[in-house]
Amino acid sequence: VKRGRLSEWPSKFSSAKYFAKSRPWTVDTKADVAMPCATQNEVEEGDAKALVAAGVTAICEGANMPSTPAAIEVYKSNKMLFGPAKAANAGGVAVSGLEMSQNSLRLAWTSQEVDERLQKIMSDIFESCASAAAEYGESPTDYMAGANIAGFSQGCRSHASSRSCVSARVYLLSLIHI
Repeated sequence: VKRGRLSEWPSKFSSAKYFAKSRPWTVDTKADVAMPCATQNEVEEGDAKALVAAGVTAICEGANMPSTPAAIEVYKSNKMLFGPAKAANAGGVAVSGLEMSQNSLRLAWTSQEVDERLQKIMSDIFESCASAAAEYGESPTDYMAGANIAGFSQGCRSHASSRSCVSARVYLLSLIHI
């Protein structure tokens, strides 16, 4: 593995550009998709507006909560497809769970087997988010609401005997529609 700096990238690839001392979200260039993957709260409202101006139509969070609430509102008001971190970034947690299962069962899966299981898990997460968004969200592509509701519902199913969980779900759903 050769380590290097992002600033070296354009010397190796003619189509690549490096913008020194610039936030990646405010660079004056056209893009279709943005994937904030570095840190929490890295995309702020002004950054989100710059992404809209750059033509970005989809945001997929790869870090833990990289978009501020104000940035998320910009995404929603501009009808951008938004993959929230709790769903889009779930792969790392899923692979950790698969690893723990392998270890406790004393199994050795190939990387292909792990990848197949991960693909199924991520596909199921998407389907859960999309289904919940279609049923309870403001739109069928409101994956933020879908991820929140699907996650909460899964927790309720895990603790099905808890009456407080059922009451809390009704309360949560009423808040979404306010």
